[in-house]
Amino acid sequence: LPSTMLSSSTMRYSCRLIPSQLSSRFAASVASTTSRSLSTATADSTKSLSTNTDRVETTIDSDGIARVVLNRPNKLNACDLAMFEAVAETAAKLRDDRSLRAVLISGKGRAFCTGLDVKSVAKNPRQMIRRLLERPSGYNLKGNEIGNLAQDVSYLWRELPVPVIAVLHGMCFGAGLQIAMGADMRYATSDCKLSIMEGKWGLIPDMGASVTLRELVRKDVAKELTMTGRIVTGDEAASLGLITAVHVDPMEYAEQMAQNLVQRSPDAVASAKKLYDSSWYASEEDCLKLETELQEKLLISFNQMAASGRAFGVDVPYWERKE
Repeated sequence: LPSTMLSSSTMRYSCRLIPSQLSSRFAASVASTTSRSLSTATADSTKSLSTNTDRVETTIDSDGIARVVLNRPNKLNACDLAMFEAVAETAAKLRDDRSLRAVLISGKGRAFCTGLDVKSVAKNPRQMIRRLLERPSGYNLKGNEIGNLAQDVSYLWRELPVPVIAVLHGMCFGAGLQIAMGADMRYATSDCKLSIMEGKWGLIPDMGASVTLRELVRKDVAKELTMTGRIVTGDEAASLGLITAVHVDPMEYAEQMAQNLVQRSPDAVASAKKLYDSSWYASEEDCLKLETELQEKLLISFNQMAASGRAFGVDVPYWERKE
């Protein structure tokens, strides 16, 4: 029998863990969720997410794990305008999916992303620059329209209330590294090459690095990497804090991590992300207030009770996250 099938004795036990006024609701919800799970158990629920171009391929499996693949391998996934639009559009569409539980971002072919496609910019520089710097981009959350298109391919991943994991291999330069820095975790091969490449072209990183990079490395390290544009390996990037960890097969590890996260309450995971993204550089007073605000929403919610049940060995299905 599927693990979501709960015996009557198990149901009674789990309900004793919950305040009495919510016990009946909890039991009914588990039964309803179990029924829905059984009715769809044999269905192929993997779905694709379409964008206006083929620059990005996205599939979402039955566990709510989205796999976003940069799809321009013949150009080492370099970013032309169509790639910028596709990445931002993908992030915006995933943001609105309540069933989503995690996102894995990777690149097809020999590299994650080698940065800006300079040749495509040279064809019509005024048009591309105008669109990249246009604010708002049209993909932002209403009321949080702070980024332009160049920034949104990185920053929008922070707006997703689920863990976003970047899987890096080959080369991860310039725009590619800034996209990866928008993720919550970054796993790479030891020989992956990474660089804040913009300095090579007499520019600064302007795709959200002023927000994301400061959370990962010391200020002097950020300055050195930006001013020199030097290339670092995955091993050095991990030692600097630029990536989370190095693995022989980072995709395999990322898949395992995603499966691990799916076992946690979606509301708790979303709140953890919001807590740290919102408080990392906030005042102590604001941090403490935000902790309480988020915790009050989690306490005695269905998913918090389901997580508690799982801690006691009761496999209670989660509801979709609240926000």
